[in-house]
Amino acid sequence: MNTWLVVFIGGGLGSLMRYGMSRALLAMDLRGAFPWATFLSNLLATAILAWALFRMQPWLQHRPAWAAFLAVGVCGGFSTFSTFSYENFLLFREGLPVLAGANILVNILACLAVFYLVARYA
Repeated sequence: MNTWLVVFIGGGLGSLMRYGMSRALLAMDLRGAFPWATFLSNLLATAILAWALFRMQPWLQHRPAWAAFLAVGVCGGFSTFSTFSYENFLLFREGLPVLAGANILVNILACLAVFYLVARYA
């Protein structure tokens, strides 16, 4: 199977997951300055990647196209560093540097904690 194609398909699925997360949180009317959709997308993409790397490693090791599909495609399309950066820029610009700093710390620390916990218990 062509790795470029599976990354493309996985990226599309991950992007749809990201869009769905945003729409679901909008429907829940979670208003406020904190960017919940990006935070949850990054957290879930990290958990999926960690689970795949540590739980499915023997299977994925012999299937590089599937590894690329899941890790680069799905998780890459689902997580979003560019949106994370943009939202922090907006928070700083709107005079909310404490919230921007909290968002940066929470995203990084929570994703590292999730990766560690999944890797430890997978």
